[in-house]
Amino acid sequence: MNIPITYHYPLWDFDERTRPRIMQEFAANGAKHLIVGEGLFRVIMQDSTLAKKLMQEMAQAGLSFVDGHAPFGKFLDMSCPDESLRRTMINRHKLALNIAASMGVKTLTIHCGVDFHTPDVPFEVHIARIKEALAELLIEAEKCGVIIAIENGWYPLGQSVVLLDIKKDFPTDYLGFCYDSGHANLLDRNHVPPENRTEKDWLSVTKKNEVKWENDGLEKMLPHVVSCHLHDNDGSCDQHKRIGSGNIDWKHIKNLLMQAPRLQCIQSEVQIYMANASIRDLVADMNYFCKL
Repeated sequence: MNIPITYHYPLWDFDERTRPRIMQEFAANGAKHLIVGEGLFRVIMQDSTLAKKLMQEMAQAGLSFVDGHAPFGKFLDMSCPDESLRRTMINRHKLALNIAASMGVKTLTIHCGVDFHTPDVPFEVHIARIKEALAELLIEAEKCGVIIAIENGWYPLGQSVVLLDIKKDFPTDYLGFCYDSGHANLLDRNHVPPENRTEKDWLSVTKKNEVKWENDGLEKMLPHVVSCHLHDNDGSCDQHKRIGSGNIDWKHIKNLLMQAPRLQCIQSEVQIYMANASIRDLVADMNYFCKL
């Protein structure tokens, strides 16, 4: 595969003595690229010298950064419901875009928002706020040469039809999608009936009957997919398990991704703590995926 394979790893949890060893272990197992995760952006925003240190450590290990994930949360996502905090949210994402550019990152995943955090806010207000934020952020993205990737979710605001509606208003190549396999899998009602879901967010959404089940989210998103988060689950909640340890049809996913005309990278977003996975496991899983 000629598409870069990248790995999510919580580098922000480790100090400058441990980080190089982690990077060297990735390299020893055949990895070439890591992501600048949301935690790294948070600490770089607090210490502007850290980005240069990280780049030096990565270079010494023979690695590079390719993609990134901006900080996220109720008041950090583009649907931020507090008007007094929206300017701060936009400025933080602008800063993240500039940090990404300085570190060689080509795509930055930014969350639209999670509507079940604010059930009192009308859906159309969420959409208007997201589009308002994107109109400003895309100007900065173009200046930085970084593509903004908005991510699918298992909640109404993150479904493929909503992302496609947003994209219609922004035909620029600096806006694309990040396909998340685990999130998409939660929308397959054939895996686990709604009443048996364990995800608390799922329960709050399904009680309002707002979920639109879909098994073809990737097919719909494919023309605009620039990055992806690959991880597995059993359909009950967002488990971030190792590839092949849940019920996702990985051969189908790979065949589709290989047809994505804008795809920039393929990322393992397995969470090491949740999956009890080693660096060797992460790389082995992606080797397995590539050979399907």
